[in-house]
Amino acid sequence: MDNKEVDRLVSDENKHLKKLHQIVEDTLKAEKLIIYNLLNPPLEILSQGQKISDKVARFGGSWRFIILFGIVLTVWIFFNAVAVGFYEFDPYPFILMNLILSCIAALQAPVIMMSQNRQEEKDRMRGENDYLINLKAEMQIRSLHQKMDLLLEEQIKTLFDTQGKQFDLLKEINRKLDNLYTK
Repeated sequence: MDNKEVDRLVSDENKHLKKLHQIVEDTLKAEKLIIYNLLNPPLEILSQGQKISDKVARFGGSWRFIILFGIVLTVWIFFNAVAVGFYEFDPYPFILMNLILSCIAALQAPVIMMSQNRQEEKDRMRGENDYLINLKAEMQIRSLHQKMDLLLEEQIKTLFDTQGKQFDLLKEINRKLDNLYTK
């Protein structure tokens, strides 16, 4: 091997390393925005109405509310069924109770829907974060594939160069053997 071949091999190796470094740099640049978005999610600023709707939805959808509401209704019905005269404020068809229940349902439903809409927005943001994480993983896999392809390309090139040199050596040996046989 002469100096030119050594210089060529070193130059090829440097080109190969530069390609690998470029792939890594490109991957890091592409991931920078994704990582920033994942580490710095937008702050959630809630208005007073949104805070109230979340609390109402949290309480209205709990076992505590169901049990408490069941107890209040049972006491209401029992008191009005047993009470007589002046103490009976809502007789048997319980019209006042039905009116109150309808009002509660009419007010509670939109408040719960507001809270559900906000939760849906949170779920959408979570989905976007999941997408960004998957995108980051895909970019890393793509980068690994590029590196592997580059390494395989370099190995194949080295293999062909080695085979070429071996072929040249075989020709040289064959020529020397022919010279020995002809003498």
